[in-house]
Amino acid sequence: MVFMLEYFLTCSVLGRLAEPYRGVRAPMRASFAVERREKVNPSSDLLSEVFKDARVIITGGLGMIGSALARRLVALDAKVLLVDSMIPEYGGNLANIEDIRDRVMVNIGDIRGGYVLRYLLSGQDFLFNLAAQTSHLDSMTASGEDLAINCTAQLELLEACLAFNPDITIVHAGTRQIYGRPNYLPVDEHHPLRPVDVNGVNKMAGEAYHLLFRDVYGIKSRSLRLTNVYGPGMRIRDARQTFLGIWLRRVIEGEPFEVWGGEQRRDLLFVDDAADAFLYAAVCQEAEGLALNVGGDEPCNLVTLAEAIIAAFGGGKYEIREFPAERKRIDIGDFITDDRRFRAISGWCPRVRLADGLRRSLDYYRRHLPRYL
Repeated sequence: MVFMLEYFLTCSVLGRLAEPYRGVRAPMRASFAVERREKVNPSSDLLSEVFKDARVIITGGLGMIGSALARRLVALDAKVLLVDSMIPEYGGNLANIEDIRDRVMVNIGDIRGGYVLRYLLSGQDFLFNLAAQTSHLDSMTASGEDLAINCTAQLELLEACLAFNPDITIVHAGTRQIYGRPNYLPVDEHHPLRPVDVNGVNKMAGEAYHLLFRDVYGIKSRSLRLTNVYGPGMRIRDARQTFLGIWLRRVIEGEPFEVWGGEQRRDLLFVDDAADAFLYAAVCQEAEGLALNVGGDEPCNLVTLAEAIIAAFGGGKYEIREFPAERKRIDIGDFITDDRRFRAISGWCPRVRLADGLRRSLDYYRRHLPRYL
């Protein structure tokens, strides 16, 4: 594995949020993205054909989803470059690529400022853009940092693609957080966008930039609005990025975990299914220029989820508590994703059931817990 240490100064500019331009679509250009018929599942042969020897860059590549995606791409014989800032408060962890460390290249660097991007993007066929600040609470206390990563850096990345590699195919990691508190369930792509925290606002802008550059410049971008992704490789040190990670840690350590509220419903998506969603989106030309929901199959409330974790582990305890005030203000309540549009045009569907995903996650952290604390 090759490590190239490159740290760059942050260059932040003020951006203005705008509704994505949804006018006339620019002409299609030649692409690795394969033309396909609607509702036909991409076969393993097709994915192998598309990604064999393809040059792929993954920003946020040492995080949970980025590393799972890298693992799938390596199996498809792609040439994979992982870029991650390894900021301690975020999700990057070299343990996530322990099993593929000799089959990928790694650049420890920050995409903010744009200075490194010409070098990183040169000659790449695909960009899976997972670089993000994902803590909702941190976005309310360090809003400038969230703006720099989720908004300004996204614009700089797209500008670099336009300048140095305009034919690259891009899949952006969006979030269901941009919808805010649902007006109806399940939430489809027509639901109004009204985020409840700074993170949601900046992620909304970052997504809009990706769609804007498709509509105006023909950049082959698309965005996936992900639901709660979980699995091996997620941050479990604390609850900064996800409540589920700290729940798993507490169970393994024999400590009770806290369930805030408990009645809120969520759908959860196992990380391997999320990785497949990115691959399917990349080869689906019909997804180009769109923001699409990606959800799980089994909505459940948080108490049911807590019981499922205890059942998967074979023991454990939890305590129901009131929401902390600072988190209650930005909680979205029930959220269930309607992702029928993405399933219809891409052929993707989640395959890992919740009980199996929880068992696999717990087994992984039983074996590797010290690497994630």
